[in-house]
Amino acid sequence: MATIERVAVVTGAARGIGLAVTRKFLAADYRVALLDNDNATLARTRAELDDEIRVLAIECDVAFPQQVEAAFAQVVRRYGRIDALVNNAGIAVFKPILETSSEEWSRVLAVNLDGPFLCTQAAARVMLGHGGGSVVNIASISGLRASTLRVAYGTSKAGLMHLTKQQAAELGAVGIRVNAIAPGPVDTAMAKAVHSTAIRADYHDAIPLNRYGTEDEIADAVVFLCSPAASYINGQTIAVDGGFDATGIGLPSLRACD
Repeated sequence: MATIERVAVVTGAARGIGLAVTRKFLAADYRVALLDNDNATLARTRAELDDEIRVLAIECDVAFPQQVEAAFAQVVRRYGRIDALVNNAGIAVFKPILETSSEEWSRVLAVNLDGPFLCTQAAARVMLGHGGGSVVNIASISGLRASTLRVAYGTSKAGLMHLTKQQAAELGAVGIRVNAIAPGPVDTAMAKAVHSTAIRADYHDAIPLNRYGTEDEIADAVVFLCSPAASYINGQTIAVDGGFDATGIGLPSLRACD
C-alpha cells in the first residue's frame, strides 16, 4: 500500500516561528509549501532548506484574496492535497491608540484576521477532497491580555481566537479540526532586537518559568495539533507562554515573599 505524502502549508514561513514550524513538518516527512510576502527572505530560506522535492516557496500577501487563491492553486498543482495549514503570517504596529492611523489599523487586521479567514477557506476546500485535515492559527497572548501599544495587534489576535471557534464549529463536521496557539514572549530575532534588558527582566519576572519561549517550542505545539495525537482537540486556543496568562497581574512584591 502506497504511503500518503502529507502536505502542509505555512504562511509567514520565511523566518521565525513560521520557519521553525516548516522545519518540524519536514522532519515529520511532510511536503511543505512556504508562503511569505518577503520574496528576498523567502528565496534565501528556500535555498537554505535545499529540497526541491519537498519544499515549495510561493510569494503571497495573505491579505489579498487573489494572491491567496493563486498560491493555493499552485500548491494543489504541485502536491495535489493539503493536510495541514498553519496561519502564521502576521504583523504588528506598536503605537498608542491616539497615534494609530486608520491605515495601520486596517493593515494589521487585514493580515492578522482576513489572512487566516481567506487561507482557511482555500485550504478547507482542498481538504474536503480527501477527508479532512487540521488548521492551526497563530494567535498571541496579546489576544488574551490587553496591554498598552497593542490596540490593533491585540484586537486582531482576539478576533483570530474567535474566528478559530467559528471555523472549528463549522469545519469540524466535515473532518477539519481548527485550533489556535497563543504564544507568550518568544525569543525571536525581533524580540532580541527590540526588547531591552529591562523589558526582558520584567518578562522573566512575570512568567512562572522565568524565561522566554523558543521558536521550536511553539513549533512543537503546532505540529502536535496537526497530528493524530490531537485528533479530538478542536476549537481550542492553547497558550504556549510559560504560564504568563495564568498568573494574571502577578505582583512582584508578593512573589518576593515566596
